[in-house]
Amino acid sequence: MRLLLVEDDNHVAAALSAVLARHGFDVTHARSGEEALQALVPEGNGFGVVLLDLGLPDQDGYEVCGKIRKRTSTPVIMVTARSDVRSRIHGLNLGADDYVVKPYDTGELLARIHAVSRRSVPEDAATDGEGVLRLGAVHIELPTRQVSVDGSVVQLTRKEFDLLALLAQRPGVVFRREQIISEVWRTSWEGTGRTLEVHVASLRAKLRMPALIETVRGVGYRLVAPAA
Repeated sequence: MRLLLVEDDNHVAAALSAVLARHGFDVTHARSGEEALQALVPEGNGFGVVLLDLGLPDQDGYEVCGKIRKRTSTPVIMVTARSDVRSRIHGLNLGADDYVVKPYDTGELLARIHAVSRRSVPEDAATDGEGVLRLGAVHIELPTRQVSVDGSVVQLTRKEFDLLALLAQRPGVVFRREQIISEVWRTSWEGTGRTLEVHVASLRAKLRMPALIETVRGVGYRLVAPAA
């Protein structure tokens, strides 16, 4: 996932960017409100989440949030030391999707990032109004967690479904192994790589579509949308 980090403190940004990169995020750092707004042109510019610090040198962070919301539906998480309820309500009313108070636990921040990204509907996903991803003969019903191929239901484990749904929401996009492990297993890469490979192999076999999930050597996996 591409993530826009809006933070004027270079030391804080460097440390947080390193953590996010280890969890599979492609981080772009903006040091001011204007730089952030430019990075989001056109229409979100492919970012999955914006982490917005409110203490910016050129504009008030609340003002920047309002401008972001007018330009794109990209989820915004406000990050600030302002912990009072009135500040949080103000941020949410301006269109922020979540609000994290400093100092925060990195694990909690990652969980919040994943949560808001799951709530957003990717623009490149072939969904209908009922939360069904339609990829040729493959239909993935997100609300009921049911998968079918040519109308026949395929029984998947919880993690198999989570893995398939993650890849299917952005067909053609390469997901790094670290990112998949972080989002599906909620853990770090160490010791989990073999588990990922086994689940990919199982999905290919159960769906009887070995070419559906493509291995990108040295990087990760992507879903190749089948013909309708």
